[in-house]
Amino acid sequence: MSFIDLFAWIVLIVLVVSTVAVLIFLAMLPGSIAKRRNHPWSEAVNVAGWVTLFFGFALWPIALIWAYVDVPRPSGAHPAATPAGEVHPSEAGQP
Repeated sequence: MSFIDLFAWIVLIVLVVSTVAVLIFLAMLPGSIAKRRNHPWSEAVNVAGWVTLFFGFALWPIALIWAYVDVPRPSGAHPAATPAGEVHPSEAGQP
């Protein structure tokens, strides 16, 4: 193998690794945004990010938009209350 062949292999490997890294980053992006924004369906947004990226990139932006959507809470519900009516431990000591 000549120097040019080795250089071509190195470039090819770098391109493949960087493409895989970008795809993994894009697949994780909607889920991480939803978790950071305390989205009530953050796990569903995470799954949607992975599924739509691998089964049709055209729907991936919808998962990204869904990560940013604020879901209105029902009126009269305590913001720290869980579906079972329990108060989240971080909010338990607050008046």
